[in-house]
Amino acid sequence: MIDLNTATAAELDIVPALKGHSFEIVRYREERGRFTSLRQLDEVPGLCGKTEGVADMVTVTKT
Repeated sequence: MIDLNTATAAELDIVPALKGHSFEIVRYREERGRFTSLRQLDEVPGLCGKTEGVADMVTVTKT
């Protein structure tokens, strides 16, 4: 499982639904802080409605 809160852009690109959006995800995390749920991916520019199936490969740590 890839953690949205610690993954690099290269690691995020492994997930098919996130490929090509990894830099936006990392930038979102740096600007707004840690992810608290996978649903926040819909707030990342360009990802709204395109994250179906990511729960099988991506997780969010709560620490």
